[in-house]
Amino acid sequence: MRQGDISRRGFLGTAGAASLALGLPAASAAGQDAKLQKIAGCKPRNVVFILCDDHRYDFMGFLGKPKFLETPNMDRMARDGAYIENAFVTTSLCSPSRASILTGLFSHKHGVVDNQTDVRKDLVFFPQYLQQLGYETAFMGKWHMGHDDDAPRPGFDRWISFRGQGEYYNCQLNVDGKRTRATKHICDELTDYAIDWLRQERDKPFFLYLSHKAVHAMFEPAKRHLGRYENVTVEYPRSMADTEENYRGKPAWVKEQRNSWHGVDYMYHGQMDFDTFFKRYCETLLSVDDSIGRVLDCLKERGELDSALVFYMGDNGFCFGEHGLIDKRHMYEPSMRVPFLAHCPELIKPGTKVTPLVQNIDVGPTVLEAAGVRTPEHMDGRSFLPLLEGKETPWRDAVFYEYYWEAAFPQTPTTFGVRTDRYKFIHYHGVWDTDELYDLKDDPDEMHNLIAKPEQQARIEELRERLYAWLEETDGMQIPLRREGDFKGNLRGPRKVKEYRYHE
Repeated sequence: MRQGDISRRGFLGTAGAASLALGLPAASAAGQDAKLQKIAGCKPRNVVFILCDDHRYDFMGFLGKPKFLETPNMDRMARDGAYIENAFVTTSLCSPSRASILTGLFSHKHGVVDNQTDVRKDLVFFPQYLQQLGYETAFMGKWHMGHDDDAPRPGFDRWISFRGQGEYYNCQLNVDGKRTRATKHICDELTDYAIDWLRQERDKPFFLYLSHKAVHAMFEPAKRHLGRYENVTVEYPRSMADTEENYRGKPAWVKEQRNSWHGVDYMYHGQMDFDTFFKRYCETLLSVDDSIGRVLDCLKERGELDSALVFYMGDNGFCFGEHGLIDKRHMYEPSMRVPFLAHCPELIKPGTKVTPLVQNIDVGPTVLEAAGVRTPEHMDGRSFLPLLEGKETPWRDAVFYEYYWEAAFPQTPTTFGVRTDRYKFIHYHGVWDTDELYDLKDDPDEMHNLIAKPEQQARIEELRERLYAWLEETDGMQIPLRREGDFKGNLRGPRKVKEYRYHE
C-alpha cells in the first residue's frame, strides 16, 4: 500500500463514533450479506439530492465563468453551505454516472457502461437501505438506465420518470406506473411534483431524488429564459483554435474528432452553430437554478431548511470547445469534473470549501451516514460528511476513471486514468496512439502533454502501476462488450467547414 492509500476497513475504522449492528439485511446480492451498522447517537436527517445533466463544474455564477451567467440559487448554496471544489465522476456519461451514484460502485462493477444498459437485478440502490431505516423516498425525473424503460424502480415510494432523455416540453411521464403528459417545461413540472411531495405531512424522515433532464442537448430553455443571453459575447477556450500548437502532443483521435458529432467543426452533424449552442445551454441552466431555489424556499417555509441536508450535483461535465471538442466521455477536466454543492446549516459552516478529491460513488455512503448508518462494505465510495463538517479525516489521494468505447460514438476510445491533486495520467486502450500526462498545477487547461518528457518517466510508471492495481483489485480487468444499436453518430464533416470566429 502506498503512502496516502487507505484500505476500506482502515478507513471505516478511523471514522469516529462506535457502530451498532441493526440486523437489517441488504436488498439483493451485491449487498445482501451486509448488516447495516448504526452510528450511535446519530439522528436520521431529511435529505434532498438534486441532480443536473451535463452541467460542467465551472458554469456557476459565483465562479465568474462565463461572466454573464446568473445562478443566484447555486450561489446561495455555496455562500450558506459548502462548495465541493474537486468533485469528479468515475465515468463521464449519463447512465454509468447515475448508476454509480445509486450503487456506490465503479462502472465496471455495476455494469452500466453505456446509455442503453439497465442495472442488473442483483444490485442494491442506496434508497433501498433508506427504506429499511424507515425513510419515505421519492424519485422524480431522468432515470436513463435501460434507455426505454421508465417503470418504477426499487427503493422509491413515489415515482415520476420518463423514457430515455425525455422531452423539454410535452414530455410523457410515468407517475407511479400511470401515463400522463407534462404541461410545463420539464424542469418546472418536476419541481412542482417535488414541492407537492415535500409539503406532505409525514412522521418519517424523507429522501427526495430530483433528477433533471436539463441541461442535456438539444437545449430548450424555459420560455421565460429564451433569448436572455442572445446578445452576449461568447469567449472561447484557448485550446479551441485549430492550430499546430494546440494539437502538439495530443492523441490523433482528439484532432480527428474535431470534424465529427462531438467536435466543434461538425457538431451534432451540423445541426447547430457553436455560439447558439453555448447560449441555449446557459439559458436552459437557468430553470435548474430556479428549481434549486424553489426547493430551498419550500424547506424554509416548513422550518426544515436548517436541519435538512441538500445536495446539488452534475451527473458529468461538458466540454465547450476545449481541444476542439464538445460533450463529454473523455477524461479532460471539463468532462470528468462536476459541480457539487451542499447545504445544511446545522452541519456545515457558511462558505465552506471542500478541497479533497470527491467522486460520485461517494453520494450513497454520505447520504447513508446522514441517515445514521455506516457505508456497506461492498460499496466503493466513502462518506464525505466529515469533510463537510470540517473534521480531520483520512482521505483518498487519487481518483480513478474509466470509459468504454461505444459503437454509436466511435470517435472516443476506451479510456482509463488516474488523477491526483496535481497530476493526471490518461491511458487509451486498443488504439495506436499516445497516452497523456498533465501537471494540473502548472497547466490547468491540459495543453502540454508531458508523456514523452524524460524527467516524468518515473512518475508515469508510478501512476500507470496505480491504475492497473486499481483495476486488478476491483475486478476491472475485462472490457465489457455490448450489442450495437441502430443509431450511429459516426459521420465526418466536409473537409472545408464554415470558418467560425474561434478559428481566428
